[in-house]
Amino acid sequence: MGAANKWSDTAMLVIDMQKEFVDPAMSSLAFLAGGEAILPAVTQAVELARERGIFVVWVVREHDPDGRDVELFRRRFYSGGKGPAMKGSQGAEMADGLVIKEEDYKLVKTRFSSFFATNLDSVLKTSGIKNLVVVGVQTPNCVRQTVFDAVALDYEKVTVIVDATAAASPEIQMET
Repeated sequence: MGAANKWSDTAMLVIDMQKEFVDPAMSSLAFLAGGEAILPAVTQAVELARERGIFVVWVVREHDPDGRDVELFRRRFYSGGKGPAMKGSQGAEMADGLVIKEEDYKLVKTRFSSFFATNLDSVLKTSGIKNLVVVGVQTPNCVRQTVFDAVALDYEKVTVIVDATAAASPEIQMET
């Protein structure tokens, strides 16, 4: 059995590894120092996934400038056409070194879970995916909610690469 066959039922979800969240040069309220720190580990994990033939799914936030598609508690950060991870903004771009390739899949989400109000479950199941590997930010919110929903949706194995996930601080990451 070849490597591609061994991993053909596995997908990697790369969650919110966008400049807005991991690049300190953005000077964003949404910046997570832990996200910047895991960038090399996420890059390595994606490279390994591709070598193994694992389906890579880039889960990103891209919000309307008026914030109408953002969680209610975050809408206050959107006014005058400004806010975190707006469609077409520099902050919504992938972090330096992370590239979405043609064979990958890009999924836009507007809530913590990558599954909530998206077609992710359908895309994965019609692709024969049974197992998930999860990397990205932020562990207590988007990573955790995505993992909980993946378990509820009966994915057989859901693995979180701890060294390739991060929270706002190391203390929060350890508590999660």
